[in-house]
Amino acid sequence: MSEQTTFVAGAAPGAVPVVGHALQMMRHPVNFMTSLSAHGDLVQIKIGPTSAYVPTHPDLLRYVLTNDRIFDKGGVFYDRARDIAGNGLVTCPFADHRRQRRLMQSAFTRTQLKRYATAMHAEIEATTARWHDGMVVDAFPELYGMALRTVGRTLYSTPVSPELAAGVERAFDVVLNGLFRQMFLPRFIRRLPLPANRRYESNLRFLHRTTQELIDDYRSDGAAHDDLLAALLASRDDDGGRLDDKEIHDQVITVMAAGTETVAGTLTWVFYLLSQHPEIEAALYEEIDTVLGGRAPDWDDLPNLSLADRIISEALRLHPPAWLFTRLTATETELAGRRLPEGTTIVFSPAAVAQYEDAFGNPTAFDPDRWLPDRVSPAARQAFMPFGTGARKCIGDLYARTEATLGLATILGRWRVTCEPDMDVRPVPLATVYHPRRLRLRLSARTPRPAATPVPAPAGGDPA
Repeated sequence: MSEQTTFVAGAAPGAVPVVGHALQMMRHPVNFMTSLSAHGDLVQIKIGPTSAYVPTHPDLLRYVLTNDRIFDKGGVFYDRARDIAGNGLVTCPFADHRRQRRLMQSAFTRTQLKRYATAMHAEIEATTARWHDGMVVDAFPELYGMALRTVGRTLYSTPVSPELAAGVERAFDVVLNGLFRQMFLPRFIRRLPLPANRRYESNLRFLHRTTQELIDDYRSDGAAHDDLLAALLASRDDDGGRLDDKEIHDQVITVMAAGTETVAGTLTWVFYLLSQHPEIEAALYEEIDTVLGGRAPDWDDLPNLSLADRIISEALRLHPPAWLFTRLTATETELAGRRLPEGTTIVFSPAAVAQYEDAFGNPTAFDPDRWLPDRVSPAARQAFMPFGTGARKCIGDLYARTEATLGLATILGRWRVTCEPDMDVRPVPLATVYHPRRLRLRLSARTPRPAATPVPAPAGGDPA
């Protein structure tokens, strides 16, 4: 940690019997998490009957995330997430993580990402080609479908059939939206044959069965592949070890879940934020037209789409789509002066530190230029953790940012996007990924301004 060694521990007010702070977390999850810093650097909350501790100081949160031997993956979130992703890279405990990370890393190199960008481009183009002038789309479901089909194409090289994609989309919708509900419910209620529980279980079975069928068909087709699944199947560690069949299944589910809702949620918030800041929106159209001159973006354009990248960073800061994870202490430890017994739940929320005042001037403002290389501070970099940090930082962070940037530039290169007045930006209750309840977008065809001269690559790098 930094030179500051005195941290204040506190407790959040407003917990009620049985459910604790669940109501606040359901109604306004990000606002609740950002409010906790008023009560200390490490704040005790109640998730149903479970006591948990939320680091709200960036130094404390980094300490937790970079000491995963002590603060291991576990707790109420991962108990339910393992229903979906098994023992995949995101959900596995410390004992399994380093081996899995080594085996997965070769599938997420920049060379591989450049290949995936071609598949991303093809699916994003296919989605926008179905749109027409004056069309109104429901932002999150439309972008979710696009992101899911994009992940499918990067995994399997070829497009997944529309019928199968729609079935998987529905199953993920039920399962991921049911995950937090399952997390907050007592065990005896989860086991009752209630309609919601039965729907959750049947869609979970469909998801696992369909994933395995896709993998089996892929392996038996005899074709040579150059995609994400091929990279996973071919990966070897230093001892020649490989991912077994169950691990391949779990990693495919993990990639599909993590690479879909996060991108869809981020882009949905981007379109909302741009509608509230027309001057930034105009500058983004100008950048897209100047860089692309009417053509579709590709991997090599990404360094020149610097404003688009900053907008995505700022949307991730203000509206982190993945807003809650849990850790369990693997042994008795101390944090912010508190003795924490083995098995204590720690909550990791990017939102809890994303508006830390010592890191971000005017922290509630949407200001993409705070990420300019000559403006971004070390403190801001330290507090920006939408994908985590340390050894367990999301392996697909650059994948997600690439897909989001290509999607944003492709859409705005062809369409003027305006938000319909019936928007409801309150968060969907109990959604695994933070997104608004309703945001409909009206699409108006536009003719991009031809590029006059190439734009040089900006100085500096990715703010994350």
